[in-house]
Amino acid sequence: MTGADVESAAELLADVVRHTPLWHSRGLADRVGGPVWLKCENLQRTGSFKIRGAYTRISRLTDAERAGGVVAASAGNHAQGVALAARLLGCSATVFMPETAPLPKVAATRAYGADIRLGGPTLTEALVAAAEHAETTGATFIHPFDHVDVIAGQGTVGLEVLDQCPDVATVVVCAGGGGLVSGVAAAVKARRPDVRVVAVQAEGAAAFPGSLAAGRPVPLPVMATMADGIAVAAPGDLTLAHVQGLVDEVRTVSEEDLSRALLFCLERAKLVVEPAGVAAVAAVLADPEAFAPPAVAVVSGGNIDPVLLLKVVQHGMAAAGRYLSLRLRVPDRPGSLAGVLAELAAVGANVLEVEHERTATRLDIGEVEVFVVLETRGPDHADDVVAALLQAGYAVIRE
Repeated sequence: MTGADVESAAELLADVVRHTPLWHSRGLADRVGGPVWLKCENLQRTGSFKIRGAYTRISRLTDAERAGGVVAASAGNHAQGVALAARLLGCSATVFMPETAPLPKVAATRAYGADIRLGGPTLTEALVAAAEHAETTGATFIHPFDHVDVIAGQGTVGLEVLDQCPDVATVVVCAGGGGLVSGVAAAVKARRPDVRVVAVQAEGAAAFPGSLAAGRPVPLPVMATMADGIAVAAPGDLTLAHVQGLVDEVRTVSEEDLSRALLFCLERAKLVVEPAGVAAVAAVLADPEAFAPPAVAVVSGGNIDPVLLLKVVQHGMAAAGRYLSLRLRVPDRPGSLAGVLAELAAVGANVLEVEHERTATRLDIGEVEVFVVLETRGPDHADDVVAALLQAGYAVIRE
């Protein structure tokens, strides 16, 4: 798969996909020391880049193959891309999804007309079931990343980046199975071999480092990450070869990094992004000096479950030092709790939770423990809150 294949896919997709915007991020630029842009594939049709590869692959099937239908396995974004592409091209689609797939992604895939089959805890089981379905029914299996047409379609993101930011020095891309970063790297390196391409994986689902070291796809025994869109146990043979030959570096980000980046996108960029989609931003936030500007971070998807969004925002607030949990021991007499709350109000801390414990054996007679969760303006403000309570004579334990 070459840059010419990506150019061909771009012609095919010209009237199908959105030419998504490139938005400047002042918050990232200030950290990096030069221009940083966000490539907003969360604003793409179906909410992610996946329609590019799915449509390219299905459109190149023969009439007989399309008449037999297509089958796919996905945690959600590829599922929606395949479902919409199949509908546009007039063929049926069956999609196998893990039992843990976010409900909004399942509902959206069904709304595009696909037949949904849920089963297994991870994408690995869904892939096996989809392959078995293809073998028994004759439907064509649409792999989520390890096919030349899929990689070429995803690579059109890279062509748009070069057109929108001709002087780009670094392109940062999330990686699960590696279809997006493989295609982007092929497109970018064909035109601008000097551009540095960085792949980013979640620490809890980072299959590329071990596979690159071994020189072959090595499945992870277990995965644990909120970034379901890039939770892939092993790269494919094609994507591993592309990453090995074209990608300059593979980095990993923690769950805290992802939470912090998702909150950053909400607050600073006004973008709703899913954890997998924000991995590139997380890498830049975690180590801004590692990315030479002008840099482009691909925001790959925005299909997030609102319940998960709430949890991730809370996690992000904690990771950013915006939540503060404290335990204080105060005299067991009327007005003690009011005194603590007055001190907190005086320093501008917003009380989110309060627990009042007086029966624990660790407490002395006549002593009460107060547990508070506070919202602060950040780490410096949190330090000011603790200092004020200590100055007021309270014994404070920071959790």
